Amino acid sequence: MDIKEYKCPNCGGAVKFDSSSQKMKCPYCDAEFEIKALEECNFDWGEKKSDEILNENELDDLSTGVCPSCGAELLGDKNTVAMVCPCCGNAQIVSQRLSGFLKPDYLIPFKQDKKFAIEALKRFSKGKRLLPDFFTEDNHINNIQGLYVPFWLFDAKADGHICYKATKEKTRKDSSFVYKETSFYSIVRDGSISFEKIPVDGSEKMDDTYMDAIEPFNYKQLKEFHTSFLAGYIAEKYDVDAEKSKERAETRIEASVEDEFASSIEGYDSVEVESSSINVKGSTPSYALFPVWVLNTKYKEKNYLFMMNGESGKLVGKLPIDSRKIWKYGFIYSGIVSVIFAILCLAAFLLNKEGFMNLNILSAKEILAYTLSLLIFALGIGFGYVWSWRSSMNTAVSPGQANAYMVENSLKFREKKDKFLYNSVSKTKR
Repeated sequence: MDIKEYKCPNCGGAVKFDSSSQKMKCPYCDAEFEIKALEECNFDWGEKKSDEILNENELDDLSTGVCPSCGAELLGDKNTVAMVCPCCGNAQIVSQRLSGFLKPDYLIPFKQDKKFAIEALKRFSKGKRLLPDFFTEDNHINNIQGLYVPFWLFDAKADGHICYKATKEKTRKDSSFVYKETSFYSIVRDGSISFEKIPVDGSEKMDDTYMDAIEPFNYKQLKEFHTSFLAGYIAEKYDVDAEKSKERAETRIEASVEDEFASSIEGYDSVEVESSSINVKGSTPSYALFPVWVLNTKYKEKNYLFMMNGESGKLVGKLPIDSRKIWKYGFIYSGIVSVIFAILCLAAFLLNKEGFMNLNILSAKEILAYTLSLLIFALGIGFGYVWSWRSSMNTAVSPGQANAYMVENSLKFREKKDKFLYNSVSKTKR
């Protein structure tokens, strides 16, 4: 394996990319260097030209190597392009894997460091009432890695034609009946939306849901790729090609078109899609590396995975849930609701128009039936409220859309029509 590293011109130590200063920094003498200045100083990576492509046999052979600083053996699979030596901590780059069609077009540098990632996990766990009592004390960070994940970036324009069926409802009453009038409408939306750099991860190892959930990425930080940004981090090349990734991009685009078209429809009581036709046309995708902190924490012999956007600091993951606390808080809140209902019922009983403390209002069976109904209602509210907390325990949820990557003001409607069809009236006895 052809291993390379950056050396400090002052002390000879291995230089790494520092996320806080966005410069190259020597951890031994604290000297900082601009990336271009360091390149011009004493480094010659000898990278292959863009038209030189390694064959698969050569790539498969590049799975082991020796650290040039301490001599330790370095292990990595055929997709590893940057690593950190486990013995001396020096950053190593497999420069051969960055040449030819494997070389990225862009990169977003790390902005958040390891300390920030660990503190983010602590903040994420704080205040979660369904979390096991000793999770924050007993769990420990089993593994934390700063990883550059390969992404395909898709530019596209989507043309959509969607037909909807919508209704408006009115009610009126007379002495005998309640009348419900339903008006039916046909709605058509035809238009186009442009998208820019929709990211789809190109790594088989990375969970797609997690990768979607840590979005959006800030493209103001997007830079042309340079190997110096990889120093001090792990990086991988893609193993899912652009053609396979295109399907996920198209699915997200279609969901965004449907969402944007639907948001233009207002004033109806119900709206249903009758037919939908969306055509997506895209250009050749770009290839980029984006920063991700991967945190793996262990609690009671079980691993829990968290991932953080290394630029924005957005962290997602799944926390363990103590099922006993669901029952505990469920009964507590159900009891509170029951007490509130009891007070309201007592107040209504004392203030009823037939007289103060009139005990002949309800029979014993009616009182029992009302009591059981109120108890079931209170349990439903109490446990429903506690059950809603579960969503905060798992934030690794894909948005399923690509709205964050819509080109500003690109939504253009060619046809925007709402047409009344007919009325229907039904009646029920009062």
